[in-house]
Amino acid sequence: MKVHGNIKVIIADDHEIYRDGLRMVLAKQPDIELIAEAADGKELIDQVKAMQPDIVISDVKMPNMDGATATRHLAEHHPEVGIIALTMFDEEDLIIDMLEAGAKGYLLKNADKYEIVEAIKSVYNQQPYYCRHTSNKLAQMVAKSKFNPHKLHNKPEFSERELDIITYICNGLTSKEIAEKIFLSVRTVEGLRMKIMEKMDVKNTAGIIIYAIRHHLYKPGRA
Repeated sequence: MKVHGNIKVIIADDHEIYRDGLRMVLAKQPDIELIAEAADGKELIDQVKAMQPDIVISDVKMPNMDGATATRHLAEHHPEVGIIALTMFDEEDLIIDMLEAGAKGYLLKNADKYEIVEAIKSVYNQQPYYCRHTSNKLAQMVAKSKFNPHKLHNKPEFSERELDIITYICNGLTSKEIAEKIFLSVRTVEGLRMKIMEKMDVKNTAGIIIYAIRHHLYKPGRA
């Protein structure tokens, strides 16, 4: 895990009000430094070249040059920079475009300050980040895309019960619904869910779904 100095961040979004909000969030973080802002993709590329950030948070839809085009350029010319896509809830295809262009994760614009900070730190430490509010449909779209951030060194083993829970999670069931199906307490199911996330090295339900489909632990349509 990286520990040296502040995490240097550039924000790219054509809405000044949104940039103002992100600036205020990041200003309160002792280990994150906002070093520049951009209003479009071309300006973002210029700022990255000049400022050499660790992380870029980039909107998908921007004038002059969109987020995916800018991300593709940055992934090729500045592969050391971690890019986080910033999208609206209904921009599923654009999220896929950003990830396939080279983004290492994505946030929805309604993400709270804690999730924004978590996303920055995760991507800074070479871990993909999926927004907590990711729909089951989007998680499956990401899993089937060319985007594959999981580099396994030691493939973890899962028990039959864990595999059953993974399947139920991928089918969109809540912990309460899973508990009723396998006759366990909700607390026990939550504990098993946490253990599964730890084995997969993911942070939320979207991560479980994407990992499970990528590693053939779940096939869409399976009951």
